Amino acid sequence: MEIANSMQCSLLLLVFMVFLQFNYSHQFLESSQYEAIEKIKQLLNFPQDLSSWSDNTDFCNSEPNTALTLVCYDDNITQLHVSGYNWFPNLPQGFSTDTLFSNLALLPNLKVLSLVSLGLRGTLPKNIGLLSSLEIVNISSNFFYGEIPGEISYLKSLQTLILDDNKFTGQVPDWVGSLPSLSVLSFRNNSFYGSLPNSLSNLQTLRILSLSANNFSGQVPNFQNLSNLQVLDLESNNLGPNFPNVPKKLGSLVLRKNKFSLGVPKELTSCYQLKKLDISLNELVGPFLASILSLPSLSYLDISGNKLTGKLLKNVTCSQELSFVNLSSNYLTGELPACLHPSSGSKIVLFSGNCLWNREQWQHPYSFCHNEALAVSIEPHKEKVKGGNGKAVLASSMVGGFVGGIAIIGLAFVVVRREYAKKKASKTPQTKLILEKVSPAHTLKLLNDARYISETRKLGLLGAPPYRTFVLDELREATNNFDISNLIGAGSNGQIYKGRLTDGTAVAIRSIKMRKRHSVQSYTHQLGRISKIRYCHLVSTIGHCFDCYQDDSSVSRICIVFEFVPNGTLRGVISEANSAQKFTWTQRMGAALGIAKGIQFLHTGIVPGIFSNQLKITDVLLDQNLHVKISKYNLPLLIENRKMDTRFSSSGSKGNDGQRLINEEKNDVYDFGVILLEIIVGRTINTKNNIDVSKDILKVSLTADEIARRNIIDPAVQKECSDGSLRTLIELCIRCLSDEPSQRPSVEDLIWNLQFSAQVQDPWNRDTYGNQESPGHV
Repeated sequence: MEIANSMQCSLLLLVFMVFLQFNYSHQFLESSQYEAIEKIKQLLNFPQDLSSWSDNTDFCNSEPNTALTLVCYDDNITQLHVSGYNWFPNLPQGFSTDTLFSNLALLPNLKVLSLVSLGLRGTLPKNIGLLSSLEIVNISSNFFYGEIPGEISYLKSLQTLILDDNKFTGQVPDWVGSLPSLSVLSFRNNSFYGSLPNSLSNLQTLRILSLSANNFSGQVPNFQNLSNLQVLDLESNNLGPNFPNVPKKLGSLVLRKNKFSLGVPKELTSCYQLKKLDISLNELVGPFLASILSLPSLSYLDISGNKLTGKLLKNVTCSQELSFVNLSSNYLTGELPACLHPSSGSKIVLFSGNCLWNREQWQHPYSFCHNEALAVSIEPHKEKVKGGNGKAVLASSMVGGFVGGIAIIGLAFVVVRREYAKKKASKTPQTKLILEKVSPAHTLKLLNDARYISETRKLGLLGAPPYRTFVLDELREATNNFDISNLIGAGSNGQIYKGRLTDGTAVAIRSIKMRKRHSVQSYTHQLGRISKIRYCHLVSTIGHCFDCYQDDSSVSRICIVFEFVPNGTLRGVISEANSAQKFTWTQRMGAALGIAKGIQFLHTGIVPGIFSNQLKITDVLLDQNLHVKISKYNLPLLIENRKMDTRFSSSGSKGNDGQRLINEEKNDVYDFGVILLEIIVGRTINTKNNIDVSKDILKVSLTADEIARRNIIDPAVQKECSDGSLRTLIELCIRCLSDEPSQRPSVEDLIWNLQFSAQVQDPWNRDTYGNQESPGHV
């Protein structure tokens, strides 16, 4: 009897432990936090692979996912990272950022909030001020607009504030300087304007200040006493004319493309930790301080496009770390230092448009720089001249103005060639789910790491290269002066060359000869759109370069620099007879899904969307991991140089222009259907007749048995695909190739059906789904 009672107690204890296990999430994660995460998941329309969350899901210990990272401490959510980089979110109709932040406010211990590339729109909700524990906020790459809400000033623990790549306007509020712990402040690529508040100079903990690509103007506050400041990036604004005062421990200073017009202060030569100095495309005058070259940590120096003077000497010493130097388009005389000579190492050195003795790159005659130096020379602290000397000063000013006018005309071509488009921030890297419980000390380390990762990204050392403007000489060096041995493609959109940058990065360079003469400014908007194309299933651009006519400075050609994708085209692993490797059925479904997601990003990830891309299977490339990347987009920049492809593209472009615009999305769906057709049958599809015949065969196969259906597809995959998966793709392909655009599926339906096909193919699900019909709507 006692033994029976003991067994009964053990059984009850076991049942109780199981009950605790299934209710772990609710008992140890407060219900308000649980409900908030559930609501956030619904609001952001998380992808299907997160839909497996159930009522008993323990969010703090859930499986890693590229869209979401949760970190907990003491059974409270302390970090929330949501990224749309690997899945492009389709926010539901009626989505409200106010509702989103109201649910975030239910996480009282949240220290890190990262909502990156999610398509969030509207003004930043004021209830962000309710998240009083926040230490890091990153809402970059969205569509927020309007002014920064003053409620952020309530976040007294805030250490990092990143608002990059949005549409914020207004002035930087003065209260920013009252945030006592702020270490990272980044507002890149917005529409802020006005002067910078002097209160910024109060931020003693500030390490990174990045305000590039805005409309700021006026004087820069005195940052000399900010001893912790390491990165200062003010590129592409209207700041000036005085050169800013910076601390001696600064590591990176970027003032490119502003209106600084006085001299470079001698104090800059005392910044011994300076690694990057870019003061190009300003109006700086006075002597170039050659001792800058010998700063021990300096690796990147660009002073091009100014009016700096002085005589360089051959025996000037250089930092051993120097890898890039651009002295072009100034008034420098003398001889290029021996340490900058091309034979002295692998560094890139550009010095054309000066009056140097070295003739490897084009130079003005010495008299040009001598006269221009007289025209632009200044004495910064000299008092106004009185009495009889006034006439002499006036006469000198008139002569200087005349010669200076000639100088401006002479330099216009050089400056225009180096005009920069706004840079797009790099994509936010994926974060892995942290499964263990995190101590306060470890949390602090994570916060510090976040700051240094942010700094590294600013210097272009992490992830994909940041978008930038290249100098033509860089591309000539990369391609051996566009040697024919590096030519990898040619067509109506110009020639494509393979190249290698000095840092070892392999690139593909498309050289486009412009048929009409336009100014640089005519192309900057379109190049700005190009710079925003950053997605895992698209070949990203990393920069561009203008080549201009000398007579009127109009653009003769544009070179667009792409990431190099090394493993050939999708056709090479699908239908080429001599292919050493053929894709499996699972790989083919994955490739089709990647193409569909790439099309979705082109349509909805950029405003306005990019449609009618005339996609072909040879436009789909494979990276080092055999993931697909679309390499062709229908950008207005290329339209004027492209003879429209009339092979069989889209078939929905019949009729007038208005009808074509209505069917733009469905044009890409048709082209996707052609690619999917080749993926299924494993034969090259090159003509409209090939499409029609193969489509008819697919239609007939749907009425036949499974054996007959398998006989029409690529023999390489006949034995490895389930009939349910095959039927789904065949039905989808037929609908895509409909002659009536309205009968073709949407891109969202493409993705849904491709995911369903993959689910049916899964061996664990084959018994469940193999005999079912694929979904009725395609």
